[in-house]
Amino acid sequence: MKRCSECRRDYYDDTLSFCLEDGSPLVYGVADVDPATAILSSGAESATQSFTQTTASEAEPRDSFGSSSERQSLSAHRAAEPQENLGISSQKESFSGHLASEAKEKPIINKILLGTIVLAVVALVGFFGYRYLNPTVTEKISSIAVLPFENRSGSSDTDYLSDGLAESLIYRLTQLPNLKVSPTSSVFRYKGSQADVAQIAKELDVDAVMSGRLAQRGEDLTISVELIDARTKKLIWAEQYDRKMSDLLATQREIATTITQKLQLKFAGDEAKGITKKYTDNNEAYQLYLRGRYSFAKRTKPDMLAAIDYFQQAIKLDPKFALAYARISETYGSMPAYPYLTPNEAFPQAKAAAQKALEIDPTLSEAHTFLAYSLVIYDWNWPEAERSFKRAIELDPNNSTARFRYGQIYLLATGHFDEGIAEIKRGLELEPLDVNMGGTLASAYFYAKQNGAGLEQAKKTYDLEPTHPIARWILAQAYILNGMYAEAIALNEQWLQTDPTNQFALREAAIAYAKSGRRDKAEEMISRYRDIAKTQYVPTCRLASIYAALGEKDKAFEELNKAFEARDWELYRMNADQYFVDLRSDPRYADVVKRLNLPK
Repeated sequence: MKRCSECRRDYYDDTLSFCLEDGSPLVYGVADVDPATAILSSGAESATQSFTQTTASEAEPRDSFGSSSERQSLSAHRAAEPQENLGISSQKESFSGHLASEAKEKPIINKILLGTIVLAVVALVGFFGYRYLNPTVTEKISSIAVLPFENRSGSSDTDYLSDGLAESLIYRLTQLPNLKVSPTSSVFRYKGSQADVAQIAKELDVDAVMSGRLAQRGEDLTISVELIDARTKKLIWAEQYDRKMSDLLATQREIATTITQKLQLKFAGDEAKGITKKYTDNNEAYQLYLRGRYSFAKRTKPDMLAAIDYFQQAIKLDPKFALAYARISETYGSMPAYPYLTPNEAFPQAKAAAQKALEIDPTLSEAHTFLAYSLVIYDWNWPEAERSFKRAIELDPNNSTARFRYGQIYLLATGHFDEGIAEIKRGLELEPLDVNMGGTLASAYFYAKQNGAGLEQAKKTYDLEPTHPIARWILAQAYILNGMYAEAIALNEQWLQTDPTNQFALREAAIAYAKSGRRDKAEEMISRYRDIAKTQYVPTCRLASIYAALGEKDKAFEELNKAFEARDWELYRMNADQYFVDLRSDPRYADVVKRLNLPK
């Protein structure tokens, strides 16, 4: 048995080295043990400290990032402090009182008997304490959320490490076909949150939650992780890794592998290959990759351009880093939507990066996904895009982005509404708190002319995050398509007060004004669009939809012709978009759709 030298908590698992409450060293022995004989866990060969805990309340974050010299000094100081008894003093006093009457006659026997009884009590306490306070996992865990790691380095400059480590673990665990993993977009809303583990698990619909802390001191890196069964609030596993920055890659793979073991996951064939797959062996390249992912997540134009630069630097260090190429493709392909680059500036580079990634690693699901994205939106090459999407899902059934984009980009655009809705729902099951995916499901209902269901889904998405641009945009569409023009105008005018050049708000406000007969206000929005177009990319499909709402078909088709010249990124979906319904009776519409090469 061991005891914390600081808080006096008792532990009956001899594999523990540090207290889970305050991180203090544990010492062997009971209350009356001679401090000089206390033994500290050695662990000289490995810097990893392992421990098992009982409940989530006992697994609160602890500061255990002191240096080894500080720990040794602290241990020596605390080992010399007097030890309290183990809660068995009443038994000792009772037995002492009972034996006192015979003490004069049988002093030796009394001492032996007293010692035997004390040892028996300690043994029983130890046995039952270990048996009931350290249960093994009995129920299989099939879903997990990896929360953002807490940065204990004292500097925001290392946020890319703490965020990147969590994202990398999520990415590796999603490779397992029999484990549901909450994606980055869902878990990162809890960054810095003090929310209860059980509440987080309920919101994300998972069985287990993993959290961690990371501290960097020069080249020294300390990573602490803990895995809690949210159903029982029991700590399944906790571990501390004291490593060098150069060991970051290996440590990340080690943690992922250990998690699968602790979750009692069983694999057949090559199902666990993604856990240990080496995307790069270059630690510096991997850190640049993490910086790129951190920048991409901010979604501003400077940050997205910086992300591309980080990925390119990583590739210079490791030209075979296929995943970095895939992320370049993702970043370029995303930029016209904001809009930061024109399609002609972005998509050729996105497509080339995805193809390069597949040359290096044909089994990379992300590369197939982002290639398919470019093939639909820019090339209108539907057969090749469908093959790429299906291959991405085949390689990684848990790739929520592949399922989501397959439903949104391909199935809905080609009129397969029921299948598209089903795929988006599959993606949403993996990412229940993803605003973009929730908004896209609402759009899918609009395309299928289920406007009531679309309004319900749009409200649900908006309630998740009312200030999110996608949430606002989709709710505005829902109002318009359900004839609630006043609500749409109010929502968008409020939005334009804080963001006067927001293209989503301008388009939805203009259509709402047009539908409600306020032509002057709709034309005002068009004029504001023209001003914006002088400094940034404006998808002309948006102007075409406003003219369609105004009943000005000639101007609408004029804008659509410009859209084809620019390879407008919104063109791919115009045959499903309800904003173009008023143009479909015009013979020119069939010619426009034909140019999209849509499958028949």
